Amino acid sequence: MDKNDFAPAPPMGWNSYDYYDTSVSEEQVKANAAFMADNLKEYGWEYLVVDIQWYAYDTGTQRDKHQYIPFGKLEMDEYSRLFPCPDRFPSSRGGKGFKPLADYIHGLGLKFGIHIMRGIPRIAAHLHTDIYGTEKTADQIADPSSICPWNPDMYGLFPDEQGSQEYYNSLFILYAGWGVDFIKCDDICRMDADSARKEIEMLYRAVQNCGRPMVISLSPGPALIEEAGHYKSFANMWRITDDLWDSWPHILNMFDRCRLWQDHVSKGCYPDCDMLPLGVIGKGFGDERSTRLSKDEQKTMMTLWCIFRSPLMIGSELTIMDEWTTGILRNREVLRLLSYTRNNRQFERNGNYAVWTAEDTDDRSLYIALFNLQDKQQDISVDLKNCGSEMTGNCIVRELWTGKTSNITGSVLSAAVTAHGVKLFKIPG
Repeated sequence: MDKNDFAPAPPMGWNSYDYYDTSVSEEQVKANAAFMADNLKEYGWEYLVVDIQWYAYDTGTQRDKHQYIPFGKLEMDEYSRLFPCPDRFPSSRGGKGFKPLADYIHGLGLKFGIHIMRGIPRIAAHLHTDIYGTEKTADQIADPSSICPWNPDMYGLFPDEQGSQEYYNSLFILYAGWGVDFIKCDDICRMDADSARKEIEMLYRAVQNCGRPMVISLSPGPALIEEAGHYKSFANMWRITDDLWDSWPHILNMFDRCRLWQDHVSKGCYPDCDMLPLGVIGKGFGDERSTRLSKDEQKTMMTLWCIFRSPLMIGSELTIMDEWTTGILRNREVLRLLSYTRNNRQFERNGNYAVWTAEDTDDRSLYIALFNLQDKQQDISVDLKNCGSEMTGNCIVRELWTGKTSNITGSVLSAAVTAHGVKLFKIPG
C-alpha cells in the first residue's frame, strides 16, 4: 500500500510525552485510550502513542539530574531489539511485547503508536548481539560517532553497511506483529547526523517490507525546508519546530513556520506543528500544571493547526480534562478544516495580525481566520473579493468557535478580536 493511502488526512490522537515524560505505564495508556474511545473518537481522534523510553527501567527516578538516565537498564531481546519494560507494561512479559496493549486499543476502535530513537541500542553494540535476518552483529553496523546529543540510548547506523537495513527491517517486522499503526522516530528529522537522511529512507523501506501500513512521523524539528521533497517521499509527518510548549511566544513563532511550509501539505504528507499543550500537562517533568495558554490562545493554536492542516496530537492527561478543553477538541466545524479544505494559506500578515484562508472541497465555502497577534483587542478587516470569494450583496457568515451568525452587506469582513485571539468564519460559496 502506498504510504499516503493510509494517512489521507492529518493524523489525530494522543501522545504520552507532555504529561508523563518518560514514565507512562500500561494502565495509564489504557485509561487515556478508554477516555478517547468514549469522548473523542467520533470526532476523528484515534491514535494512542506511547512516547520515549518505554523500554527503560527506573524512568523518572533521577529527574532532578537526568531526563534520561545515562546508560540505564533497557529491556532488549537477543536480536538487539528493544522491548517494553515489564515493570511498567506487565502484559509484555513472556516476549509478548506491545501486542496485548495494541489489541486492547484496537478493541476500542482506536490505533496504536510508539516512539523510537534513530539507530541501534548502544548496549547491543557493546555486547555484540545478533541481528535478525543477517549474520552481522550490532557492533558491525553501529556508528559510535553518530550519537544523539540529548539521549544516551542509541548509536546511529552505517547506512551503507550490510546488516543496517536488515536491522530496521527486523524492527518493523516485530512492530507489525505487535499491531503498531504509527511510528514516531526521534533524533532524525532535522538531520543533525550525517546518516539521518539515509536512515529516513531505511525506515520507509522497512515499513514497505513489513507488510503492515504504519504512519511514519519524524522528530524533532525544525525540519529543513530544502529537504521538503525528501520528507514527502519517505514520511507522513515531519516536525517543523522543536518541542512546543504552553507559551504565547511558541505559538506566535508558528505563524512564520506555517507560512514557510504551507505549500508542502498534501495527502499523506503533513508538516507537523507538534503536540497540543492543552489541559493538564507536565507531571513527569515535576511541574504538573494547567496549560499556561489562555483560552483565546488555545483557540488560536487549534485554529492555526487546523487551517494549516497539521497533525493533531493532544499532550495532556485526558482523564482529568475539563469540559471546556474537551469542547474545543470536539468542534466538528473547526476539525473539518483538516480533511475537507484546499488552498490553505496565509493571505495577509503584519506585526498586528494574520489572516489565513482555505476553501471547502465540498460546498465551495471560504474559510477566513482572523488572528490577533497583539496584546490588546483590535478590529481586523479583510476584503473578501481579494480572498477569492464570489459573494455579491448581502451574505450571512458563521463564526465557528461561537456558532454566531452575522450579516455582511458589502465585501468587507470585519471583527473585533481579543488579544492573542481568533475569529474563524465560514463564508457561503
